[in-house]
Amino acid sequence: MSRVAVVTGGASGLGLAICEHLARQDRHVAVLDLDGDAAERLAGELRAKKRRAVAVQVDVADRAAVDKAFDEVRAGLGPIGILVTSAAVSGFLPFEQVGAGDWARTIAVNLTGTFNCLQSAIPDMTAGGWGRIVTISSAAGQTGSLRQAHYAASKGGVIALTKTVALEYAAKGITANTIPPFTVDTPLLRAAQESKLLPGSDVLARMIPARRLGTGDDIAAMCAFLCSDEAGYVTGQVIGVNGGAVT
Repeated sequence: MSRVAVVTGGASGLGLAICEHLARQDRHVAVLDLDGDAAERLAGELRAKKRRAVAVQVDVADRAAVDKAFDEVRAGLGPIGILVTSAAVSGFLPFEQVGAGDWARTIAVNLTGTFNCLQSAIPDMTAGGWGRIVTISSAAGQTGSLRQAHYAASKGGVIALTKTVALEYAAKGITANTIPPFTVDTPLLRAAQESKLLPGSDVLARMIPARRLGTGDDIAAMCAFLCSDEAGYVTGQVIGVNGGAVT
């Protein structure tokens, strides 16, 4: 059965890889992103491959905009059965330099944005008696991260939120799990490297037992499994896809 999958932050990086994997599972994919043009490009590529896809521009921190975006998805594709929350902002600042604006925006997008999307999607899942939720958190939320207090706090909150949703909705046929990536080769990581905020990929790879960075496909493959019928007994889990970096 084809189900409707919403992927936030779906136009680039991990979100893009996740959209492509879900489309290969014959899901109908809604690409939600702050960059509406990039979202439409990806949706167009998926439609060219004979997949049903729509694109919606949205800031997940804006609850009214999220509700409107999800209504657009329902109108274009149908009730939502799968939600993957990949939209996020990051940044590097020493703790004493994290300003109120830095803190507020990071929490608003990463944590409140996840909350907004969950509340908008779950009614469709409860009505259908089936749902799959995967939040993309971060190893920073498990271990902490130097110069990323605001980011680590937001992602730790995502982990706790996901576990709570899993408990509340397990009896309704809905699963909720989180994937906390460690170091994945994405445009955001490359931008941080170019700004000298992170070391080069060769240095980062030596920090990982598998001796390589993760890829979008590594994360997306696990996400696609968690969104499948076969994963119906997996819920409330923090599933590391990190080459052994965090155990």
